[in-house]
Amino acid sequence: MSKLTDVPKRILIGQALRSDKLGETLLPKRIALPVFASDPLSSVAYAPGEVLIVLSVAGVSAYHFSLWITIAVAVLMFTVVASYRQNVHAYPSGGGDYEVATTNLGPKAGLTVASALLVDYVMTVAVSISSGVENLGSAIPFVVQHKVICAVAVIVVLTLMNLRGVRESGKLFAIPTYVFVGGVFIMIAWGAFRGLALGDVMHAPTSALHIKPEHSGLAGFAMLFLLLRAFSSGCAALTGVEAISNGVPAFRKPKSKNAASTLALMGGLAVVMFCGIMALAVTTKVRMADNPAVDLLRANGRPVGGGFVVDPVITQVASAVFGEGTFLFVVLAAATALVLFLAANTAYNGFPLLGSILAQDRYLPRQLHTRGDRLAFSNGIILLAGAAALLVVIYGADSTRLIQLYIVGVFVSFTLSQTGMVRHWNRHLRTERDQAKRRRMMRSRAINAFGAFLTGVVLVVVLATKFTHGAWVAVLGMVIFYGTMTAIRKHYDRIAEELSAPQGPSDETVRPSRVHSIVLVSKVHRPTLRALGYAKLMRTGTLEALSISVDPAETKALREDWERRNINVPLKILDSPYREITRPIIEYVRSLRTENPRDAISIYIPEYVVGHWYEHLLHNQSALRLKGRLLFMPGVMVTSVPYQLESSELARRRARKRAEWSAPGSVRRGPVHVRREDTGGTGGSGDVKSTNGTGTKH
Repeated sequence: MSKLTDVPKRILIGQALRSDKLGETLLPKRIALPVFASDPLSSVAYAPGEVLIVLSVAGVSAYHFSLWITIAVAVLMFTVVASYRQNVHAYPSGGGDYEVATTNLGPKAGLTVASALLVDYVMTVAVSISSGVENLGSAIPFVVQHKVICAVAVIVVLTLMNLRGVRESGKLFAIPTYVFVGGVFIMIAWGAFRGLALGDVMHAPTSALHIKPEHSGLAGFAMLFLLLRAFSSGCAALTGVEAISNGVPAFRKPKSKNAASTLALMGGLAVVMFCGIMALAVTTKVRMADNPAVDLLRANGRPVGGGFVVDPVITQVASAVFGEGTFLFVVLAAATALVLFLAANTAYNGFPLLGSILAQDRYLPRQLHTRGDRLAFSNGIILLAGAAALLVVIYGADSTRLIQLYIVGVFVSFTLSQTGMVRHWNRHLRTERDQAKRRRMMRSRAINAFGAFLTGVVLVVVLATKFTHGAWVAVLGMVIFYGTMTAIRKHYDRIAEELSAPQGPSDETVRPSRVHSIVLVSKVHRPTLRALGYAKLMRTGTLEALSISVDPAETKALREDWERRNINVPLKILDSPYREITRPIIEYVRSLRTENPRDAISIYIPEYVVGHWYEHLLHNQSALRLKGRLLFMPGVMVTSVPYQLESSELARRRARKRAEWSAPGSVRRGPVHVRREDTGGTGGSGDVKSTNGTGTKH
């Protein structure tokens, strides 16, 4: 079975890497950008559409507010990027927001940030994949008809790619990410040139449609609330910014400097792309609606109907600028769909790394701290994939429904992290006397303080405008994560306290007065004789054989055989009128412990070793149940005495063959040297042995 699974495993994720190869997996900036910044860069493909959809509630007249919302999002992006540049320099160990909040605000704040980030990473995968499927579905109807299946399939593919390792997956993601960024910049530049220099009038495919407002004539508080809701939807462009601060250890040296440079580059690219797409969307008169079949009207005033396909904003803008079906249009459309899929890679790098840190701090299972074959945190990657796939299935891969759950978690982490950084600088300023350093610290503190204020305001806005539209699910997820991690930490602390070695004498350090050994016997056969022989070798105070009488005839035959063989170990037989095996043994052992509490009881259980999986169903079931009960009894030691059956010998031979077999690609090929060895006495004939470059003989 191991041989059968090893081949596909190596084909899918590659050859296992040694631990000392970890340094070779570190990322240069050109690879780190698509790995850690694919989420905020790709969010410009759907964030503009979410802004316009919200504004469409008040009709086309509200669209002129979109440019002001764009400016507000850009200011927020620059503020967050500037704030996080301080984070990566101050805390380069990779803890990111969690480490900042824990160190400066306390464990509860840190756990709140961790809960928010874990929820947000799961949401990032679900939203990005669902949005990518919708973009791809505009060109391939099959994808739209089977959105959930296609989304889950993409999650599986991304999971396999990330299991191959951060550096290798980064190389795969770099090309489509850079093609997307380049395509958007070309579109913005060509659109600006056509509109400003050539005076062309560009029209989006939906420019001739009208919007039926759900609430016409909004003013005052109602309009303010609508604008705040649109702003909170546009803030989706900021998701993933924190991933770089969590992933500083994955950068090449100097880590902090490279991470800060990548963060600044990502912020600049994202702001220009978002602003450019929004400006072109307004110029080309893109029309969007939450329910386009009803709310979008033709010139005659009739709804477009369910058969009308409304493409995403970026696709409509590309159609207006390049022309539908042109080469650049097709390239950008394909790159957009692909980069939306790859945007989930930000979460695939952030979630496992954060999970590893939390596992090291005993807030999550320790298995999440273990690196896999390719030196990636495989367990965290698989856990993220499973949670995102579940979310996609529940919400039907609908990005509009999923995005309502989005960005709550990320702004919780933004706000607490920047507040923690303010306290960080305050603490250092109390002891720092160098005036130049104090000025730098005060400047950094001002940046973080403004970032904390602004992200705090946005958090309140997001909660107020999105809570009833689905954001409560994200808040509930944070509460569940928080409670679960708190419970795990309490469990690990309790176990650590129980297992800690005492300073003075204790029950564990005092030797038992004697050992009472018991060999379990069903009949006199080879496994029983082996167990008896092994038990006699141990230094015990008392040795006896124990059998359970279920069938009087079998019990009589066992006693006669025991006496006939003259086995010099006393045989004790317990009656079981209800034909139970486990309970009489447990009660007998418990009575021995009651009579002599200082005695240790050692129980030897003969077991068959079989070679086929289905044979396990036919043997050792009573032994498994008995061991499961005995393990909970203090002062009782359980020893399995194996007896290898013939089928297990065959299994051992198969295992030896597997050890000698090399999976495809597992042996480094090199020059083959052929030498002839005389066997002596065979007339000069000899064996031919070939040795490859690694010294392995074949």
